[in-house]
Amino acid sequence: MGNPQYDLVLLGGGSGGYAAALRAAELGSRVALVEKDKLGGTCLHRGCIPTKALLRSAEVAETVRHSAKFGVASTLDAIDFAGVDKHKQSVVDGLFRGLSGLVASRGIHVVAGTGRLTSPTQVTVTPADGPETVITGAAVIIATGSVPKTVAGIAVDHERIIDSNDALGFDHAPTSAIILGGGAIGCEFATAWNAFGTKVTIVEAMPNLVPLEDAASSRALEKAFKKEGISTALGAAVQHATARDNGVEVTLDDGRVLTAEVLLVAIGRAPATDGIGLESVGVTTTRGYIDVDPLCRTAVRTIYAVGDVIPTLQLAHTGFAEGILVAEALAGLQPDEIDYARIPRITYSHPEVASVGLSTEGAVAAGYEVVDVTYDLAGNGKARILGTSGIVKVVAAKDGPVLGVHMVGERVGELLAEAQLVVNWDARPEEVAQHIHPHPTLSEAIGEAHLALAGKPLHAHS
Repeated sequence: MGNPQYDLVLLGGGSGGYAAALRAAELGSRVALVEKDKLGGTCLHRGCIPTKALLRSAEVAETVRHSAKFGVASTLDAIDFAGVDKHKQSVVDGLFRGLSGLVASRGIHVVAGTGRLTSPTQVTVTPADGPETVITGAAVIIATGSVPKTVAGIAVDHERIIDSNDALGFDHAPTSAIILGGGAIGCEFATAWNAFGTKVTIVEAMPNLVPLEDAASSRALEKAFKKEGISTALGAAVQHATARDNGVEVTLDDGRVLTAEVLLVAIGRAPATDGIGLESVGVTTTRGYIDVDPLCRTAVRTIYAVGDVIPTLQLAHTGFAEGILVAEALAGLQPDEIDYARIPRITYSHPEVASVGLSTEGAVAAGYEVVDVTYDLAGNGKARILGTSGIVKVVAAKDGPVLGVHMVGERVGELLAEAQLVVNWDARPEEVAQHIHPHPTLSEAIGEAHLALAGKPLHAHS
């Protein structure tokens, strides 16, 4: 194939990489995308999509288990893990086929193999078999994604002490599990396994679950998890973890000893930047993350980086936005910089935790004089029908715009689009309060919270 010349070479075909490739091709660029595994990356194959498919199966199990509450007599005989996996894989496969077809339709050249930077404009690709290929482009985007983080002193053996990749490949629900990490990954697996009958304990070093969320959201989730039988050890660190023939033993820093069938290390993900030639071409890193400017450009003017390899929110939609930003910047379109503080976030636990913008604590730290209101979903008709509890909290600047919206409850992730518009358009509570929400819907909770903040509560206490 020689040394083909492209306008843009992508190193990695995950969320940020393929988004950049699609947008660049749409803008007329000649694009090559290097991928050692499958298009879609972690999100499609080992993260967002398969975990949410697993959670859907868990939701169905919980619905059947509690069907009598809704006047339906049914029994949950067993969890068919082969069936759960078939459902999960069918979702992944369908999306993968669609993405592959879309990439091909845009004329993007996909090169299979492991790529590494060998100059500011060259990527050398080593295929599984066959000779190396050097691909040259006017610009290069690094989008190699991330891998599960590990903890010093805790050896992941992929049998008793596992990571999130291992957990997705399980052919059964463990009888008991200790989950190290109370962030999104840990809480989502806790939800799924608990629904499948696993006795779950979450160990979190911070004082609260989902510690990056507003304190009110953390408290609401902790209350719900306790009700569902999920145990927590908060403000606790793991001192030792030892795999045994029949399980794992975990010693906490307060002396407690926990035992379970498996220990899931779910403390987040680390950038996959080793071995891709960064140092050889002058690309710098900090704690493994690639250093970039607000347009995602590295210190080397022809090289950009997007997604989990840079120190921004490790979310697929963040990667999408960064990929599109770089593609448009390379095309001379002068896109706006990304406001990372206003990117929406969802933890797909049961109940869900969804937020956008500043928490009360964050707004105060930023110097705002804050007013906020918390609306209890107990006053929402649709929430009662669904049998869910939770909150909608709105944080605003005094006599100013809404700074953040924080929600806990079943399906609240679907409400986040409206909340994002409210925050990103600097709407004031009284402006949002004018909008009429359909009844009965969960969306009314957003309206009710803004009505209360505007000084005219309907179903909320003033």
